[in-house]
Amino acid sequence: MARTKTMTSIDSEIQKLEAALVAAKKKYDSAAEKLQAARKQKQEAEAKQILEAYRQSGKSFRELMTFLGG
Repeated sequence: MARTKTMTSIDSEIQKLEAALVAAKKKYDSAAEKLQAARKQKQEAEAKQILEAYRQSGKSFRELMTFLGG
């Protein structure tokens, strides 16, 4: 026969689950911020490489933009 839970035990379980959910959201938000920062860092590094390659190429801006299709 199934055991009936008391309101107190149900409320306690709800509080524990809410706390776990809040903690999980904080962890998710933190990871999302770190991911965004890493993507920005990668994009900046790529931009520096592109600029350096452009400078070393001896090509004009117009030639570069024509090559890139812009």
